[in-house]
Amino acid sequence: MDERDWMVLQALYREKNITKAAQHLYISQPALTNRLQQLEKDFGVKIVNRGRRGVQFTPQGEYLAKSAHEMLLAMQKIRENVLNMEDNVAGTLRLGVSGFFTDYKLPNLLKGFKEQYPNIEFKITTGFSSHISHLIYNQDVHIGIVRGDFSWKDQKQLLFKETICIASKEKIDLHNLPHSPRIDYHTDSLLKNSIDNWWTEHFSQPPLVSIEVDKADTCKKMVANGLGYAILPSMILNDVHDIYKTDITDMDGKPIVRNTWMFYHKNSLKLNIVKAFVDFMEKEFKG
Repeated sequence: MDERDWMVLQALYREKNITKAAQHLYISQPALTNRLQQLEKDFGVKIVNRGRRGVQFTPQGEYLAKSAHEMLLAMQKIRENVLNMEDNVAGTLRLGVSGFFTDYKLPNLLKGFKEQYPNIEFKITTGFSSHISHLIYNQDVHIGIVRGDFSWKDQKQLLFKETICIASKEKIDLHNLPHSPRIDYHTDSLLKNSIDNWWTEHFSQPPLVSIEVDKADTCKKMVANGLGYAILPSMILNDVHDIYKTDITDMDGKPIVRNTWMFYHKNSLKLNIVKAFVDFMEKEFKG
């Protein structure tokens, strides 16, 4: 089996559908089917059964598919170690990055890093911080950048802090928040819990949610157009200057803050590409 075969098994196991798996791998459906049939011939077992509900893996197929992640990770490490032997900063840096950081911070950082190390390529995975923390834990990425205080026992660096604030187009009396239209958005569980806990500490009735959107950036635009107030991390509001912002505080009057961290494994620093990026980020966010 070669690397492409393991990728076929991994994609098919995730999608449970040959058409979707082929699209993900950018190959034709017949090509994927032929490759799967060849694998079954090589191992002498049935790997999948096809039915109306899609693809179902046999016990042997389940074992092979679950082994695909380990095999692909091992191949990736071998490739990285070979490149590392040359003492050059080269190869593909795999980053897992929260959505906010991707939109507002990452492009300029990657540009600066690329200028220093032109032989670097990037593979970026974005998503909620809970997903990114899972990726770095499983070593699917070299470095994870997450927002919020997730549990992590290996190497980490605090990049920056930001307050959480109430944002509104017009000045708003905080005592009237339960009666004012609120715009909510999908976010990670840590931030949602912080906001929910703050609310229950200050109000006895639920918020009046009038609009729900999928992204914080969309929520910000709704606020800027006077459609309601929102509770948002302050940095997302840096490019909006005509709205009122009030930091929320705990019962002791201290601002509630959200930390952004860089997570990585200590062993990964043996790779020149990872060590270079960690050093670069430390300089960029120093102080």
